[in-house]
Amino acid sequence: MVLVFSCIRVQKNMATLRDIKRRITGVKNTQQITKAMKMVAAARLRRAQDNMINARPYARKITEVLGNLLSIEKNISDPLLEEREINNVAVVVITSDRGLCGAFNMNIIRHAENVINSTYANYQNDGRLHLFCVGKNGADYFSKRNYIVEKAYRGIFAELKFEVAAGLVSELVAAFTAKKYDKVIVFYNQFVSVMSQNPTEEQLLPIKPVSSEPVDDNGKGPEFIYEPDKMSIISKLLPRYLNSLFWKNMLESYAAELGARMTAMDMATENAKELIRTLNITYNKERQASITTEILEIVSGANALKG
Repeated sequence: MVLVFSCIRVQKNMATLRDIKRRITGVKNTQQITKAMKMVAAARLRRAQDNMINARPYARKITEVLGNLLSIEKNISDPLLEEREINNVAVVVITSDRGLCGAFNMNIIRHAENVINSTYANYQNDGRLHLFCVGKNGADYFSKRNYIVEKAYRGIFAELKFEVAAGLVSELVAAFTAKKYDKVIVFYNQFVSVMSQNPTEEQLLPIKPVSSEPVDDNGKGPEFIYEPDKMSIISKLLPRYLNSLFWKNMLESYAAELGARMTAMDMATENAKELIRTLNITYNKERQASITTEILEIVSGANALKG
């Protein structure tokens, strides 16, 4: 009878050890995956940061020239600058196509929802707020709730191109000039650092007056000679300015996404390492206890047989 109970107890201990061993193997496999994903995100982040830095000189110069023109020409009549009564609002929310990037998507989604509920609640309740979702996560979130998703752009971050951003801007400009929307706002995550992203709201249309920064001690900005005339140049620069602004937002969001994913995968790798250490300690304790129990039972059985 003692030997029967001993065999049953040994089988239970062996089953527990097998479960722990299997779990350690599973966590190690997960750790390898998260480590590889961190390295991939780090490599892509370097390229994304380079693209973001390379786009800044053009955006800075076009802002400078446009700001100088708008400060000189006071009576400008252009549809993209027209301030009118707001009847319909278009909201562009930029999220990611993939997950595993921590709170990156929920931060910008919650920020957009808070602004909508506090500032544009009447438009949302009356069905006069229209969403353009760039990224799968935002599209999936808002389409399952009481929002009018006008259009969803999925899979564009797999190969981010300027033409995609310019195409979306063209659609919004056409709708704005046709007075389908009276205001266009963009929500995106601004890249601060690898570990920090700032949910940001930015008005795209109508274009706000662009400030021209002074460059000398007298407070005077650069003087330009414009050919053929200032109004023609302004009408050409405004769409280019919108394209560069939205392209910057896309690059910022993509870099912020990769930074968030790299941080999340690094934390997951460290957590897996700590979990493996804890499971190894538990495994060793269980194994030691199992060996001790077996020795005691063998001794007890031997003493019982002698008796």
